[in-house]
Amino acid sequence: MILEAVLTTIDERGRLNVAPMGPHVTPDLGRFTLKPFVGSRTYDNLRAQGRATIHVTDDVLLMAQAVTGTLDPLPATFELLGGDWRVLTAACRYFAVSVNRWEEDPLRPTAHCEIVASGELRPFFGFNRAKHAVIEAAILATRTSLLEADAISAELQRLQPLVEKTAGPDEQQAFELLKRYIAARCS
Repeated sequence: MILEAVLTTIDERGRLNVAPMGPHVTPDLGRFTLKPFVGSRTYDNLRAQGRATIHVTDDVLLMAQAVTGTLDPLPATFELLGGDWRVLTAACRYFAVSVNRWEEDPLRPTAHCEIVASGELRPFFGFNRAKHAVIEAAILATRTSLLEADAISAELQRLQPLVEKTAGPDEQQAFELLKRYIAARCS
């Protein structure tokens, strides 16, 4: 199963990277595998440090900003286990993981991870139709080089009414941010 999440990694200089990722998980959330794209900051940090924090959140604006690279300033975090992991303070749950094995692939190698710490920070609010639509739009935004522009446009048009009918201000802002990001990459 894939869990839509936000991942934090740290580079060799201690700089935080926040990125969306859909780790593969077991139903009991006991095992995580990550498949970062070669050349991404997440991949580089995982290879160099072997650590990440996986965050479960219902904050779709955070997800949209992570996808579009518009997290400014970076979200608040706290250090875990001597500073080797960083946890987003606004997340619902977190899983600090350590990579224990890689399966090589030229595009997306697989990092098999073990959980070294986990916790719950706040209750999960849940998702309405708008939050789901934003997540789907965020996934589309990460696939602009893989999917046809017409297919992406059609999917955004299908998602738009869900946002119009059920979104709060954060979901509206997130969806508009993603639409602009996608338009810039598909034109």
